[in-house]
Amino acid sequence: MKKVLIHLANGFEEIEAITPMDVLCRAGCEVVTVSVTGKHEVIGAHGITVLADKLFTESDYDHADMILLPGGQPGSDNLNSHEGLKKQIMNFSQQGKLLAAICAAPLVLGSTGVLKGKKATCYPGVESKLTGATITGNAVEVDGHVITGRGPGLAMSFSMTLVEMLVGKSKVEELKRAMILS
Repeated sequence: MKKVLIHLANGFEEIEAITPMDVLCRAGCEVVTVSVTGKHEVIGAHGITVLADKLFTESDYDHADMILLPGGQPGSDNLNSHEGLKKQIMNFSQQGKLLAAICAAPLVLGSTGVLKGKKATCYPGVESKLTGATITGNAVEVDGHVITGRGPGLAMSFSMTLVEMLVGKSKVEELKRAMILS
């Protein structure tokens, strides 16, 4: 079973966290929400409070297959200010493990240098923070072990791409039928 760590900071974009959480669970992945706030309660950009499964300090990165970063503001900036998370992102990148970020959150990947020489997409206006990336403007971009998404309205497309990368295309087709997406 593939394990995904979804990181939450105050000000995260709720749809960009909850949609992949739901879709990845339906795909049979183990999904663990990780708070970087020091508290289990994390408040989203639209005032929705989510109870994270683990605190950052309690999380097991050695047995995880993907780090996922939802966007939103100030959530993305709050993720970017967490040095421990950035260290884990760099470790994952060096190991070729999957890194996923949507909306403004690719700025965290940009700040760690993992986007250098890679194609990426992000929320309009954040492009300058994706240091070293070639910005495509596509809905979802996959370049090697890095998956980026453009914004909240594309959370489902982003989530299906994550399923394809983790579990395979046949699972995506199965989910699309079951969820009436096609």
